[in-house]
Formats: sequence, structure tokens, C-alpha cells
Amino acid sequence: MRTPLVAGNWKMHGNRAANRVLLEAVVRETETLGGVECVVCVPFPYLGEVAGQLAKTRLVWGAQNLSEHSHGAFTGEVSATMLAEFNCRYVIVGHSERRQHYGETDAVVAAKYAAVLAQGMKPILCVGETLVQRDAGQTEQVVARQLQVVLDLSGKKSLENAVLAYEPVWAIGSGRTATPEQAQAVHAFLRARVLRETCILYGGSVKPENAAALFAMQDVDGGLIGGASLVAGDFIAIARAAQHKG
Repeated sequence: MRTPLVAGNWKMHGNRAANRVLLEAVVRETETLGGVECVVCVPFPYLGEVAGQLAKTRLVWGAQNLSEHSHGAFTGEVSATMLAEFNCRYVIVGHSERRQHYGETDAVVAAKYAAVLAQGMKPILCVGETLVQRDAGQTEQVVARQLQVVLDLSGKKSLENAVLAYEPVWAIGSGRTATPEQAQAVHAFLRARVLRETCILYGGSVKPENAAALFAMQDVDGGLIGGASLVAGDFIAIARAAQHKG
């Protein structure tokens, strides 16, 4: 049985004081929240403090990105080896914002996925279509292509140590959300291409108000949470919705 997972993606938000208050509130609630794994993926500068604050808690921490290179003259980049030193458990790769704003290709995403695995961490691999692609009936074609490039490099067995996240680009930060049925349709399509035990998350304006309906779908194993992960009460409410799935 797949353990429900709720991963918060803070994106480029936070400061040291606010982070501590947020995490104190989340830790307080997650200590007694069984049956669901909760993760926070934080900006690079805060990894040391977050690792220290969460070291003896049930809350897991990770990063939002990394370089595909292990070392070298890549000013401003961060390697998987560096992240592993902070005991990161998860790293997000292929987020639509990285693909859109920083030109990350499927091949670059696949290389980053492999780099995460090589250091014993778990990639959260994001796939998803734009509104234009959905309206053109290309959703399955797009997500299949994005996934296949990764599998061609790392193999299907690599999914034993990875998480897949379906994030319709048109729903990220837009206030729009795929209906539970729309999410389930894509998750079922992806499920047929991965391992039975692969955890597949939904990401795209998940809120306390819609989390239960999304997580009630058979192939939706949890959520990759953006803005709502910055509000302790919202993040916990979403985690409780995932807990009921388990």
C-alpha cells in the first residue's frame, strides 16, 4: 500500500524568523499525524537551519532544485552532494516554473533526476501540460514524453526510489484546479506507465477546500503544495485530508 505524501514547495518565499514560526506550528501538529508523510522543500539558504530545527521531528525536509552536474565551474549552482550533506530526503526536479522560466529541457530534467538518485535522495519528478496543450488534446502525449525521457536514462526500476507529481501548468498559482475526475484521469494514465508502488502526487492550487475530493481519487496519493504550504493551518488541513486516504 502506498503511504500518502504531502510535500510543501515554499518556492522563493520565507525569511528566518517566519520560517521558524511556520515550522514550529507544522511540527506541533505533524508529531501526532500518523499515516501520512509530510515534507517541506525550502530555498537553499535555509536548509541548514531547517535541518537543525527538524532533526528530531517527523517532518521531512528537501530542496526545490539542483544542478545536474556533480561539481565544477558552475557559478551559482548547487549539487546533489551538497544537498545530501544537509540530509535532504527529497528534491523537486522538473517543476514547470523551472521548465518555463529557466528553459529546462526534458533531457536536463532527466539528468537532474539521476543526480538526485545517485546521492541516495528521492526525486519528486514533475510532469504536466499547459492550457494550450490540454485544449489541443495533448495532455497524455506531453506527460508521457516528459516521463519517458527520464525512464530512458534511469530505468523504470528507479521509480522504486522516486515520487511522480502531476502538475497541470494551467492550475499552478492560478487559483484554478483540475477537477478530481480530471486529475484522476491523468494519474491513471501515468499509473499504467510506472510501478504499482510509485507515489503519484497532484500539484496545482491544492487547498484545504479541495484536498479531500482530490485525494479521494484512487490514483491520487497526495499533493505537491505551493502557496498553501506557507500557511501552517492550511498545510496541516491538507495533510489531514491525505491521512484519511491512508
